[in-house]
Amino acid sequence: MPIATKLTKLLGIVHPIVQGGMQWVGTAEMASAVSNAGGLGILTALTQPTPAALRKEIARCRTLTNKPFGVNITFLPAINPPPYEQYVTAIIEEGIKVVETAGNNPGAHVKRFKDANIVVIHKCTSIRHALAAQRIGVDFVSIDGFECAGHPGEDDIGGLILLAKAAKTLSIPFLASGGFGDGRGLAAALALGAEGVNMGTRFMCTVEAPIHNSVKEAIVKGTEKDTALMFRTMHNTARVFKNAISTQVVAIEKQPGGATFADIQPLVSGQRGREVFVNGDTDYGVWTAGQVVGLIDDIPTCKDLCERMSADAEKIIVERLGKMVVPKSKL
Repeated sequence: MPIATKLTKLLGIVHPIVQGGMQWVGTAEMASAVSNAGGLGILTALTQPTPAALRKEIARCRTLTNKPFGVNITFLPAINPPPYEQYVTAIIEEGIKVVETAGNNPGAHVKRFKDANIVVIHKCTSIRHALAAQRIGVDFVSIDGFECAGHPGEDDIGGLILLAKAAKTLSIPFLASGGFGDGRGLAAALALGAEGVNMGTRFMCTVEAPIHNSVKEAIVKGTEKDTALMFRTMHNTARVFKNAISTQVVAIEKQPGGATFADIQPLVSGQRGREVFVNGDTDYGVWTAGQVVGLIDDIPTCKDLCERMSADAEKIIVERLGKMVVPKSKL
């Protein structure tokens, strides 16, 4: 029996499971596989080098699935920022119905999406950011706990607290992200008030993920202790897989007198990270992974993963938790 939530009903999907945006991973192959499995697959806009290339990737995804899928776009300050307005225009003109946003000051872009009747899911790492997203009119927020891959913010608050706080504080629905990868996590997220889960690392470790198998095998072998936090001294924390390069970066940051970004820039370039996914040398560059690696022990298809997660969550909710509620004894 499917688990029906505000997310599944609004988007017309089977499972309350979203594949979040992932640089170099969120391609048509990945998004279509998740959508065909009954979840919500998401293309990563900035993985495509130009807005025109994004239009082609959207078209390609439509040849691979007739199910709903979305597009992620992350807005970050940069010396030479990408043409965000043109990417947003491409998303709108190509008829995308769901967008995942992340990053700084998305307000003007969110307004354009909402004017086009697009459902907006905004990723947040704190309740204050979630409240700000609520004020600008997003439909869902995705609450990212400290366990997550990528940028967990600087507050270091885990998902258990953030999700319970979100349920008490927000008036819009929310998703749970960071540390989710199995049915137990899905059941827990729903119990904490979420309408579904948003996963990245878990979907990297599926048959269809467009990355080298050596990366998937490294995730399977990894434990919950096999991630590293870089850029702590620069107040731009990033959680990545613990390897030779990330260990070196952390050591440089801890040197007496600290470090500047220039000291580590050659080690952390995005192109080196992308090459890891292509050539399979997991020590060649830094690549993001969340603490959920400690819960991943196989490389299933997206279909098997989504079906297993929903079935396991249902069993926990109905059989385990349901049986804990007993009639009051009559004395």
